[in-house]
Amino acid sequence: MKQALRKELETFSGSFIIRKLTEPHFDPNWHFHPHFQLFLVVRGTGTRFIGDSIRPFSEGELVLLGPDIPHLWRSDPPYFEPHSHLFTEGIVLYFTDDFLGNVFLQKPEMSALRQLLEHSRRGMEWLGRTRDWATGELKKLLSLPPTFERVLALLSLLHRLSLSSDYRFISSQGYTNTHKPSETNRMQAVHDYVLARYTSTIHLEEVAALVGMSPSAFCRYFKARANKTFSEFVGEVRVGQACRLLQEDNLNITQISYECGFRTLSNFNRQFREITGQTPSEYKRRYRDV
Repeated sequence: MKQALRKELETFSGSFIIRKLTEPHFDPNWHFHPHFQLFLVVRGTGTRFIGDSIRPFSEGELVLLGPDIPHLWRSDPPYFEPHSHLFTEGIVLYFTDDFLGNVFLQKPEMSALRQLLEHSRRGMEWLGRTRDWATGELKKLLSLPPTFERVLALLSLLHRLSLSSDYRFISSQGYTNTHKPSETNRMQAVHDYVLARYTSTIHLEEVAALVGMSPSAFCRYFKARANKTFSEFVGEVRVGQACRLLQEDNLNITQISYECGFRTLSNFNRQFREITGQTPSEYKRRYRDV
């Protein structure tokens, strides 16, 4: 695994970068970078890892991330199959807090925007009408030439987001990134291992050996960096996959529990409620009503 955990972007030729992504799958590497990022999933499904949050993602998701939040949009397994005709699409926008100069955001008129950028350090997922409006504006922004008009369009977009309450935080309050670029291989190996084996029993000894640690040392290491225990991480991966299957509505709840690695229905129901705040049946019903 040669990809660095800290992702370096090309030098900005303008105030910000916006691009459309069309690939067989989204970048499968767990990474972070020193830029704010606004990301729209146009096409694709999978599991989203942001900070200490694990949730399924699907088309239409719009997320704003602050600098240095580790993140990964992991496409579902069918996107990685050799002869798959599936593909993903996204629109991503990167900017820094000094994209209009060192003192611009310090002006009194920028107080709402400063608060938005501060909130984004936990990650923000946009919902409802604000998401729908911002999606359209982001697509328009993509087509604009790199002129003053494009800068105004970005400011208008950020201003509207700063005044809206149609969002939810992604990472837990107080979350901070404790990952180091030198630890890329280790954390990437853990993610890959769990995502490949969450349907079956996962043995702590095997994961610890994979990264060259004793089980006790690995448990301390993982909790310090992920803000949760390894068993909690595995549980959230499994519940995240269960959410996706509940949305697809092709299996009943008992089948989904076993498909996601839970050995008893009662354990599945308990963990699902602890993580999502609702039962699988309630989640399925509310998803249908959206």
